[in-house]
Amino acid sequence: MNGKDELLAGTARRNAFAMLTREERMKYEIARELGLLDRVREVGWAGLTAKETGRIGGLIGQKKRQH
Repeated sequence: MNGKDELLAGTARRNAFAMLTREERMKYEIARELGLLDRVREVGWAGLTAKETGRIGGLIGQKKRQH
């Protein structure tokens, strides 16, 4: 991939992130905080364990209650 292709891929990724709902963005942000974002990108959400998914859900609930 050359520099232009990488730039376009990054731009497309940012645009896709902007189109997500607030809850979906929060889910991705929490996955990043827990160090799971790379795995989500590689294998998708279904590739996470029940423990990891539950942790993300629990943190989403905590953040929603705080706001």
